[in-house]
Amino acid sequence: MSPPTAAAAAQATPLEHLIDPKRRWYNNRRLIVLNAWIVLLLITSSTTGYDGSMMNGLQSLTQWQAAFDYPSGGNLGLLNAIQNIGALAGYPFAPYLSDGVGRRRAIWFGAAIMCVATAVQTGSQSVGMFIGARFLIGFGNTFAANAAPMLVTELSYPTYRAPLTSLYNSLWYSGAIIAAWTTFGSFRINNTWAWRLPSLIQAVPSVLQVLLVLFAPESPRWLVNKGRETEALRTLAYYHADGDEQDPVVQFEFNEIKAALEFDRTVAANIGWKSLFSTQGNRKRMRVIIALAFFSQWSGNGLLSYYLSKVLNQIGITSSSTQLLINGCLQIWSFIGALYASYAVNLLGRRFLFLISAGLMMLFYMAQAICFSQYADHQTAAAGHAVIAFIFLFSMAYALAFSPLVISYTVEILPYNLRAKGLCLFNFTVSLALIFNQYVNPIALDALGWKYYLVYVCWLAFEFIFLWFFILETKNRTLEETAALFDGEDAVDQITHKAVAHEVHEESVEKRMTPSNV
Repeated sequence: MSPPTAAAAAQATPLEHLIDPKRRWYNNRRLIVLNAWIVLLLITSSTTGYDGSMMNGLQSLTQWQAAFDYPSGGNLGLLNAIQNIGALAGYPFAPYLSDGVGRRRAIWFGAAIMCVATAVQTGSQSVGMFIGARFLIGFGNTFAANAAPMLVTELSYPTYRAPLTSLYNSLWYSGAIIAAWTTFGSFRINNTWAWRLPSLIQAVPSVLQVLLVLFAPESPRWLVNKGRETEALRTLAYYHADGDEQDPVVQFEFNEIKAALEFDRTVAANIGWKSLFSTQGNRKRMRVIIALAFFSQWSGNGLLSYYLSKVLNQIGITSSSTQLLINGCLQIWSFIGALYASYAVNLLGRRFLFLISAGLMMLFYMAQAICFSQYADHQTAAAGHAVIAFIFLFSMAYALAFSPLVISYTVEILPYNLRAKGLCLFNFTVSLALIFNQYVNPIALDALGWKYYLVYVCWLAFEFIFLWFFILETKNRTLEETAALFDGEDAVDQITHKAVAHEVHEESVEKRMTPSNV
């Protein structure tokens, strides 16, 4: 089997010739407003990042450990994993809410649940109360995290769709950074507010969404699918063309959306859960999406996201202050890498970023294993410090692709009628991988020490091989063209041809109706 070619993906699409190069996000008032709404959607990911980093930081707080009877092993795993168990409970319902009542209302519903959950978590008086609150956080986040990235990719101006959708998962680090530095500051509080304060701050993104998200524009794709074409055209025109419904870009987008939805219904038969695996194109999509879900959590990053404290303890760094400082710096470092990759995604391409990320992760994890083994054998401080250096390098490598691309690539290769269910399956798989990780990692790390790293080195080698053969390049395509790519170039051409043909027809009608021709 030969690797997929990206030659076709590099070709310019008809839409590119219609885009006004002078229309930028910073010089057009409507685009500024649109992107402000998109920022409100992007912070959904911050909640997830905040949670992981907060739990990492709380494990370094003696106030939290004392409040919950110094959890370890399986009990510690449950405190981390329960959020994802809550997420599992929400997955059967999330896509139906997103497709049924709309993206905005689904986000509002999830955010409202998380507001209640964080209040309970902050006021927890027992382990059971804390666990119940974290279950609700996971349950509510499922609805918001299913709808938000879809609304981002379905609302964005064409030239900014890929960077903005890639930015969604990259903002995981913004939440992680705030949590890391909040716990770094709060550990000096000599009472339970050392951990209650970080728990309270976790509610901020959800509170903003509850107050504002229902005022945001709805997805034009959702509106067209519901037969509300006039509203969809008005939304596209208002934000993408200063209200001009006859603008060529708006007309192309609008007609391509209709053509893609018709293709899904009549040709690809993309209706219902079974259709996720019913055609060859959909099976290709699911193979990649499920693999990316596992890769995003099984690349060794789980040790750093939830058990950095245990890793640092094993290389002789036991000071709570030092551990929290390393955690805070690590999040900022990774955020820089993810932001750069989000910015460069259209320039470098998805395939290149995935391959360079997987290759570098394998090398840096191997280096961590070597340095870890040296510390275990000789207890030399230099070996421990080298482990920290390679942790930072590994985190940057992970951030180049798996932070920005796993969500954006998933939503863009799924056609509209499968997007909510396919993203739900992706998130479901991520939760399964996380639950396994959160139970197994602390136990395996205690039992195997540095040798556990070798398992991840072998797995990362497998990841690179898989990505080489199965990741298709998608840059320089519209959302509808990208979604059809796995069905073959004929499907892409069919959708594009209908959009162009409709545009040409409209232009010819307008010419015949001008006064000189009447």
